[in-house]
Amino acid sequence: MSGLLGKKIGMTSIYDENGKNIPCTVIEAGPCVVTQVRTVETDGYSAIQLGYEEKKEKHTTAALKGHFAKAKTTPKKLVAEFTRFEEKKQFGDIVDVSVFKTGEFVDVVGTSKGKGFQGVVKRYNFKGVNDATHGQHNRLRAPGSIGASSYPSRVFKGMRMAGRTGGNKVKMINLQIMKIIPEKNVLVVKGAVPGPNNSYVKIERWS
Repeated sequence: MSGLLGKKIGMTSIYDENGKNIPCTVIEAGPCVVTQVRTVETDGYSAIQLGYEEKKEKHTTAALKGHFAKAKTTPKKLVAEFTRFEEKKQFGDIVDVSVFKTGEFVDVVGTSKGKGFQGVVKRYNFKGVNDATHGQHNRLRAPGSIGASSYPSRVFKGMRMAGRTGGNKVKMINLQIMKIIPEKNVLVVKGAVPGPNNSYVKIERWS
């Protein structure tokens, strides 16, 4: 599995050869630098660690400064590992959008938009009491009963209730690469990608 780290720029749409308008997401993918190489002999598995986007040294811990110095690169804001990378890489190597090809399919991992504390109607699509029957008064969006009384005298784990919504790790699979702009390190993929604009994403291609 090879891939890149990047940033969601926003959404647009393009026309295919049949004149169909296709919604797409624009992603700035890389360039990334190899900050660590994992081997079976030393780590028990094979992988490479990529770093993306510059980070100020004053905001970097001493341990991380040493980690990036070993790769002869500046501190990075985001690092992630990719297992079974097709090409052999060394410390300090640069990886860019050339690892992808137009038309192939990738998975994109991002963090969904945070929506704060939400009730059950918005969080789980509860319908509420549409016609205000069953004695409900000013409680049209209430969750209703959440459990029995004397037995089991507790609320079961996983009960769908109000709470913090969004901000979750989400993977969108099999998004087709519609266009690559190598001089700008830009990927245009078909469909939507989780997260707001300028949020970090991880692009994975399974070999």
